[in-house]
Amino acid sequence: MIVLDRVGVTYQAESGPVEALRDVGFGVGRGELLALVGPSGCGKSTLLRVVAGLRRPTHGAVEVDGRVVTGPIPAVGMVFQAPVLLRWRTVRDNVLLPAELAGLERRRYRERADYLLRLVGLGGFADRLPRELSGGMQQRAAICRALLLDPPLLLMDEPFGALDAMTRDEMNLELLRVWGEPAAARKTVLFVTHSIPEAVFLADRVVVMSPRPGRVARVVDVPLPRPRTPATRAAPQFGALALEIHETLVSATAG
Repeated sequence: MIVLDRVGVTYQAESGPVEALRDVGFGVGRGELLALVGPSGCGKSTLLRVVAGLRRPTHGAVEVDGRVVTGPIPAVGMVFQAPVLLRWRTVRDNVLLPAELAGLERRRYRERADYLLRLVGLGGFADRLPRELSGGMQQRAAICRALLLDPPLLLMDEPFGALDAMTRDEMNLELLRVWGEPAAARKTVLFVTHSIPEAVFLADRVVVMSPRPGRVARVVDVPLPRPRTPATRAAPQFGALALEIHETLVSATAG
């Protein structure tokens, strides 16, 4: 679904050119959930923007679904660290925003919006304003908004980073439930996180990034069985994988 071929990004700052990414190359299979971990400033968010076509790479190329990315791609949903809900619109109206921006008929997507809200446990909150929802509930609404147009690709930039630990764990389970139902229709997900345990719990593979300029230090397979549950975090293999990724990060940072 995604192919990154020796992607490099250098941007101009007031102090001069800054190399954010260097020779980044990996692929993401259709229906795969792949996590990116790395130190702050290593270019993880920049890489998401490159995949989405919001930033042109300085070097290399990106393909999504067999096509070279030369500008913003329409078939993508994005979820950010903050829910970014419009405070004057109801939850349902926030979820319907992508259809309106695309010039699509709102009525055609109302039923899907309500279905998605029910799917994430917000069926009774469609007519509420964002201020009436908790942080975790707002992020669920943001995920519904990203899924409204049924994009095959979902890019998530630390979507649960601002949540408390318990809510974050709940949102991990919620994401896996939405992503995994049904398995044949799974989205391709590229998920950025600073949390090693979160990456191991969610992903099929974890790409470990080096400090800036960001490079691929290692790709770690996560062969934990699905569906994953809270008990997964207590499995010896889970701890071994988290330690392996941690040691890779330490080595990449030291090197």
